[in-house]
Amino acid sequence: MEMPVITGCSVDGCAYNQDLACHALAITVGDARHAHCDTYLQAPPKGGDPSANGRVGACKMSDCRHNVGLECRATGITVGFHQSDIDCLTYAPA
Repeated sequence: MEMPVITGCSVDGCAYNQDLACHALAITVGDARHAHCDTYLQAPPKGGDPSANGRVGACKMSDCRHNVGLECRATGITVGFHQSDIDCLTYAPA
């Protein structure tokens, strides 16, 4: 299984975000109740691999239609603000 790519992230305050792209090798989505980006980190130093596109390593949102066995099966996701939360905007309840 190929891990889904993060096609965009509008959270420029995240340490893994450079030029509106995620560079964490893999993120975790959700806490089983809310589809937030669990990998979000606000810190002064930038992290991740600037030559890599971020991917979804795990998703705890078992009620999402893209979730099979706590793994994301969407072709790609976007991360951004939903109200004041930093969320997987691709999350879709089944």
